[in-house]
Amino acid sequence: MSSTIEELVQSLNPKQQGYVNLELPDPTNGEYLLTVFRLVPGGEMNMLQAAAEIAAESSTGTNFRVNTETKFSKVMNALVYQMDLERELVWIAYPWRLFDRGGNVQNILTYIVGNVLGMKEISALKLLDVWFPPSMLEQYDGPGFTVDDMRSYLGVYDRPILGTIVKPKMGLTSAEYAEVCYDFWAGGGDFVKNDEPQANQDFCPYDKMVKHVKEAMDKAVKETGKKKVHSFNVSAPDFDTMIERCEMIRNAGFEPGSYAFLIDGITAGWMAIQTIRRRYPDVFLHFHRAAHGAFTRPENPIGFSVLVLSKFARLAGASGIHTGTAGVGKMKGTPEEDVVAAHGIQYLSSHGHFFEQSWAKIMETDKDAI
Repeated sequence: MSSTIEELVQSLNPKQQGYVNLELPDPTNGEYLLTVFRLVPGGEMNMLQAAAEIAAESSTGTNFRVNTETKFSKVMNALVYQMDLERELVWIAYPWRLFDRGGNVQNILTYIVGNVLGMKEISALKLLDVWFPPSMLEQYDGPGFTVDDMRSYLGVYDRPILGTIVKPKMGLTSAEYAEVCYDFWAGGGDFVKNDEPQANQDFCPYDKMVKHVKEAMDKAVKETGKKKVHSFNVSAPDFDTMIERCEMIRNAGFEPGSYAFLIDGITAGWMAIQTIRRRYPDVFLHFHRAAHGAFTRPENPIGFSVLVLSKFARLAGASGIHTGTAGVGKMKGTPEEDVVAAHGIQYLSSHGHFFEQSWAKIMETDKDAI
C-alpha cells in the first residue's frame, strides 16, 4: 500500500474498520457481489472513511456503531477492498447472502444504491459497474424469451430486426394508431411498439387499441406473408390492472411470439418487471428505461451507469432494453457507455467498464460454457 492509503487506513475509527479489508484474499470466489463506485466525499471525512460509511449503510450498519451486532452479522458486512485515489474509485464487495433469496432485484438496489445516494458525507457517488458471481445468478430468472427467439419467430437472420415506435406518441385514436402499424408492417417492417406513455387514454382505449392492432397485424401478415410483432405497454397503476392488460392481449387471438410486453421499468418498478417475467416466461419482455437519465447521465455525479442499469434489467429477466443511441440523435450518450452496455448484456461473457461478466451458471472451464 502507498503511504497515502496507509494514512487513510490509520484514520478509520473502530466501526469503520469493520467495513474495510484492503487485503481481501479473493473477491471473485463466488461469495460476493462486486461493485465499483466513483466517490467524492462531501463532508469532513476522507475518501476511505466515506467509503467505509457507504459500505456500512448499504449492508449491515448505520452512521454509528451498533451494539447489538453479532459475530454472524459482521460476516454480512460489505467490505471496501480496493481504492484508486487518482481516479476517485472505490471497490466494495457485498456478501450476496445479504439479499432476498427469492431473486429480488429491487432488494439488491435498495442496498447498494438506496440510502447511500442521499448521504450528506458524499458529493459524488456513482455506481459504475457491478459483477454477479455464478452462485448468485442461480437465484435469478434472467431472460425467458430472447432476441434470438424473436429472430426465429420472424425468420429474420441476415439483417437487423426493423422496428419503429408510432408517432405522434399520443393523440391518435385506436384505429388511427393501428393504421400506422399496418402501414409500417406492410412496408416491410417487423416490429412496432407502444411508446412509453401509452396506456388507457380516453381517445385511445386500451381494449380498442388491442383489437385494432390485431386486425392490422392480421391484414399485414396476409398481404406480406411475413410474421409481425407488436409490443404492448402493460405498465399500470396496480398489479391487477397490469395482469388484466396482459390477459387481454393473450386472449385477443394473437399468435404466440407475435406480441411482446413493455414495462416502464424505473417508473413502474422492478417488481413489475419480475412479475411479468415470472408470469409470462414465453413472452418477449421489453424494459423501457424512462427516467433513467436521473441516474445515468454522465454529468450527474449521483446514481449509476447505463451498464449497471442494463445488467440489472437482464438479471430481472428483461428480454431487451434501450441502452442508448451512442450520442446519435436526441438522447445523451456515448459509445463508451451505450455500446459497452449493449455488449455487457447481449453476450454470454463480456468486458464492462471494470469487470468481465459471465452470465453462465456453470464453471467457466466447462466446455458447454464456451
